[in-house]
Amino acid sequence: MHPLLQSLERFSAAEEFLDFFGIAYRPEVVHVNRLHILKRFNQYLARTPIPEDLDETAAWNACKEHLTRAYQDFVTSNAAQEKVFKVFQEQEGKSISLESLKTSLATRKRSG
Repeated sequence: MHPLLQSLERFSAAEEFLDFFGIAYRPEVVHVNRLHILKRFNQYLARTPIPEDLDETAAWNACKEHLTRAYQDFVTSNAAQEKVFKVFQEQEGKSISLESLKTSLATRKRSG
């Protein structure tokens, strides 16, 4: 693992990563999507790993590019559309109508 990636392990909040790489962000976007942004960042790193022998500046720039892209994914989209986590992937094509919710609620009230 590249030493830069090892140093990132001490961060726990999305804001720490964004601040470290000097990426301007909107707090309201990060607040709602923090876990999704970090998961997507990790996905980008997995697809294009940072070689251990890459110099520090090049590694930093590559990580910044991945994180910027991950953040931008959620500026222009949302968690349900991006489907980063399995729960969103499993819901593909499934929907619940308002009528079925009303019927279900009415049935529960009568039986309760």
